Amino acid sequence: MRIDYFVESEYNGCEIQQIMRRKFKMSTTWVKRVKLYGTVELNGVHARVKDPVSTGDRLYFEYEDNSAALTPPSNVGILFENEHYAVVNKPAGMVTHPSHGHLEDSLLTSLSSNTLHPVMRLDRETSGLLIVAKDGYSHNMLATTDIKKRYKALCYGRFDPADGTMDFPIARRPNSVMIRDCTPDGKPSVTHYKTLAYYEKADISLVEFALETGRCHQIRTHSCHVGHPLLGDGLYGPLSDDNPNDSLKDKAFVYDPKIGRVALHAYRIEYKDPFDGEVKVFEAELPSDMQAVIDGI
Repeated sequence: MRIDYFVESEYNGCEIQQIMRRKFKMSTTWVKRVKLYGTVELNGVHARVKDPVSTGDRLYFEYEDNSAALTPPSNVGILFENEHYAVVNKPAGMVTHPSHGHLEDSLLTSLSSNTLHPVMRLDRETSGLLIVAKDGYSHNMLATTDIKKRYKALCYGRFDPADGTMDFPIARRPNSVMIRDCTPDGKPSVTHYKTLAYYEKADISLVEFALETGRCHQIRTHSCHVGHPLLGDGLYGPLSDDNPNDSLKDKAFVYDPKIGRVALHAYRIEYKDPFDGEVKVFEAELPSDMQAVIDGI
């Protein structure tokens, strides 16, 4: 980590440690690390973190952290990487965080033996893009960044209208740890959708979703609520025990086995990089299992 910064007027008279926390989102632990094991300079001279600064002063911080290049397995793609973070394309079937039963084969442990910090997460069955920070400082900087995410999904039926917004509050279903429902007393939840293609022979739609809120299972819950559950969805799909749909069961018996997981892919992210100020956009192609369903139709 290296930061070269000229003090802005809003921080005139502040202590260096206050700028480290407010401007650069460093935790108390990170301030201590830089103070004890790194470099803190004010106008080219060693400084204490409690020293005050003036507008126009030059601050320089340096700390050697876990910025080594990631070593992804063959099924994990790296679209972008620098010393702070990486944009990763996660395959379906891989958990993001280490957990019971997945201590060695999670996305994070497969990328590096160092401690990594996911800025976002995807469910095990969901494929696609997410950002992984290499240290706590980078994570805090990215966590306060507005990251716009878009998904593609295969859904049963034809949306009418083809484009629109699903604005239904979501809450956890009573007596269930996993299942969510659209209910008036839930948390505000807004999903924008756009039909990209409709395959009449199979009565299946390829739909783009953009989240305005980020509730657990938001796309799956909203799609189920309006009668267009995702293919292969074991929780909200036509063949599920929790949300069965008799009118779609015949189609689901045909197409759910072809995908074998929920047909949801995080294909696009857009954000302003907090380290260089550039707007970055990354996209990942539809994975082979979802494309195979379309090709089969």
